[in-house]
Amino acid sequence: MPKMKTKRNAMKRFKVTATGKIVRRKALHSHILTKKTTARKRRLRHPDLVSKSDRKRVRTFLLI
Repeated sequence: MPKMKTKRNAMKRFKVTATGKIVRRKALHSHILTKKTTARKRRLRHPDLVSKSDRKRVRTFLLI
């Protein structure tokens, strides 16, 4: 049986912290930024944790 391969797309989008939490970037912060407020753009700048309901699925993508 061949080795399991990680989903390369998930490797680029998610990072695992030393404590095992999965971090992701927030959406809607790449283009069309002129109509968004400064406060909204500032909130989108910081990374966020993957929600509890998605954690299991992302772990299977990353083979954790």
